[in-house]
Amino acid sequence: MKHAASEAGPLRDPRDRLIIALDTPSLDEAREIAGRLHGAVRWFKVGPQLFTASGPAAVTALRGSARVFLDLKFHDIPATVAGAVAAATRLGVDLLNVHALGGRPMLTAARDAAERAASAGSRPPMVIAVTLLTSGDSSAMRDAGISGTPEGVALRLAKLAQAAGLQGVVASPLDAAAIRSACGPGFLIVCPGIRPAGAGQDDQRRVLAPREAIAAGADMLVVGRPVTRAPDPRRAAEEVLREIALAE
Repeated sequence: MKHAASEAGPLRDPRDRLIIALDTPSLDEAREIAGRLHGAVRWFKVGPQLFTASGPAAVTALRGSARVFLDLKFHDIPATVAGAVAAATRLGVDLLNVHALGGRPMLTAARDAAERAASAGSRPPMVIAVTLLTSGDSSAMRDAGISGTPEGVALRLAKLAQAAGLQGVVASPLDAAAIRSACGPGFLIVCPGIRPAGAGQDDQRRVLAPREAIAAGADMLVVGRPVTRAPDPRRAAEEVLREIALAE
């Protein structure tokens, strides 16, 4: 399968490179934010908080006006993950992720499940793998018994995902340059941990500004609280889009 960048050439429009994370406690709040961003944003992320609160209705509510990244980081035995990916495919998401730490058989099962579940004539969702969370640093890795540097582990997991046939990864922007160099231009790199100028880090540890992340090799950026909790979310999103445009 091809991913967004290879299907339509390089991602040139900044609106195709920005994903707004709707990490809200209710669907009503997510709808309100999405409505304020209508026309400025083409992608929204539905993560564990919103999906647990609202279920598939969260995806259905957003699909009419935007593309949806289902960020549930599936990590289980291959058969269970395959079933979850098939269900997400039938739900109509455009992008979903699994966790690279699940290993090659799980990653391959996820890829195959998306292809099988896609309806006739339709394109399956892009399936990408999470490497390391942007809240995780060397200390967190040691606590989990993972040796090496964060960049080294992320790179190793990205190579595993590529070998398993996935279209890309979710990775810290600090790891984007190394992954791009190793995995090539046709591999999708989605980076959370994006903090525009003046925004706090919150619970993120391994972060970069939008312009820096794009320059490092990121294809798509995930931004949540700096936009959704801004006094004017639309203006905040437009500022991120301007930074993306300046980096190209």
